[in-house]
Amino acid sequence: MSLNKQGRPTGTGTSEFALTSDSSLLPNEPLLFEIGNTEHSGVDLPEATITNARLEGFERKMPLDLAGLTEPEAMRHYMRLSRLNYSIDSGMYPLGSCTMKHNPRLNEKIARLPGFADIHPLQPVSTVQGALALMNELSHWLMTLTNTSAVALTPKAGAHGELLGMMAIKAAQKAAGQSHRRIVLVPESAHGTNPATAAFLGYSVKAIPACADGTVDVQAIKDALSSEVAAIMLTNPNTCGLFEPQVIEIAKMIHDAGAFFYCDGANFNAIVGVVRPGDLGIDAMHINLHKTFSTPHGGGGPGAGPVVLSAALAPFAPVPFVRKSAEGLELAEHAEGSALGRITAFQGQMGMYVRALTYMLSHGGDGLAQAAQDAVLNANYIKARLGHVFSVPFPDYPTMHEVLFDDSFLVGTGVSTLDFAKALIDEGFHPMTMYFPLVVHGAMLIEPTESESKQTLDRFCEVMEELALDAKAGNAARFTAAPLNTPRRRLDETCAARSPILKWERSAALPQAF
Repeated sequence: MSLNKQGRPTGTGTSEFALTSDSSLLPNEPLLFEIGNTEHSGVDLPEATITNARLEGFERKMPLDLAGLTEPEAMRHYMRLSRLNYSIDSGMYPLGSCTMKHNPRLNEKIARLPGFADIHPLQPVSTVQGALALMNELSHWLMTLTNTSAVALTPKAGAHGELLGMMAIKAAQKAAGQSHRRIVLVPESAHGTNPATAAFLGYSVKAIPACADGTVDVQAIKDALSSEVAAIMLTNPNTCGLFEPQVIEIAKMIHDAGAFFYCDGANFNAIVGVVRPGDLGIDAMHINLHKTFSTPHGGGGPGAGPVVLSAALAPFAPVPFVRKSAEGLELAEHAEGSALGRITAFQGQMGMYVRALTYMLSHGGDGLAQAAQDAVLNANYIKARLGHVFSVPFPDYPTMHEVLFDDSFLVGTGVSTLDFAKALIDEGFHPMTMYFPLVVHGAMLIEPTESESKQTLDRFCEVMEELALDAKAGNAARFTAAPLNTPRRRLDETCAARSPILKWERSAALPQAF
């Protein structure tokens, strides 16, 4: 085994985790059904007699076949599974366009305070004045940071927020007698949820191409404008990691045509505290609280994607929202005037509101701006470190919060983008975003966020550089066989998608997936 100048093994395929941990602590954990047996149970329950089940012939005819485990067995099983998880607390996430940043423990401490953690949405308003005050202050700062006139806290995720923003646009145009506007312009570099949201609401989607430098083609927008265009859905900074330099001109063109400007705010972490989107001319923008304000991300929720609205769209904000009354703060529960009704049950994700506001107040305006600037600095540092071995498709502009490479440096090596990502797993790092955005072939999109130290970035860059040089040196087998140090090897993804096995059945021997 050879060492590089930092003393790390080279070309071994050994994971960073395995270098510092006992591999025996990472067993190939079997299923609960394989650990326990159906003859015993860790809990004694009386036999249940069910009558009038009203299942219309759908009653279970066979035993449940649930495996019984003792409490220590169950606890050890889940603890061993937890050690197989990769999380932001165990390592860096170089995912592009996902902003997997550190979740400060202060946020968790405040979110667990009794006045926030154990309240119920059906409590009398007089008993939750503190929670309403927090929601009101969070709303204030979201509007302040974006220079907008209204905010809806209730959306549960970015895509849900997109839906609300476009619903508000649709409602505004209906109120103005403009329901004939049925076209939404969406750049080809947009997040996939943008065209999906527009289509879901019945709009026709017209794709806008990107220029050779990765920015949106402004002339193509001009050519596409007509009296039938309802809105543009533009991400800024865009998914190539670039700030759209003509965004103000684009906003003016859209407004002059009688349409609205929906901004995808997924990348707000790159500009928060530095640029106010309202100053750029946006009418609606969702904000992923996990991306910009450090609430937890992943695991299917709980998410939060508040939407800020311009003065033109503010009357169409949905209920509920917090407002002041003679008795204190209250929730406007019923739509009045042009306001939309509910888009979700109750008031949204209270725990995420607490965490987001805690992050804002602990940083202050200057701290939020520094976080954005550090995120941009880190991405440009990776670009500078790796630009000599990786292919940079858009070299003309400095990158924003994420840096984009393509796979042209792998041409002739027999190594694909997917192979490269699998080999990165063996080195102890979560892979970057692959094959997105679609405007770049074999895209490798990396977003380090502001959370990562220079030491972590240097270690990541060393591994990336060593992998790139090894691929170019002809060691394709290292990549096509990867990952080698994981509990499961590479899956046949095509077969898994086309012929999924949806029911577990006991087998004498479980085959290893390759």
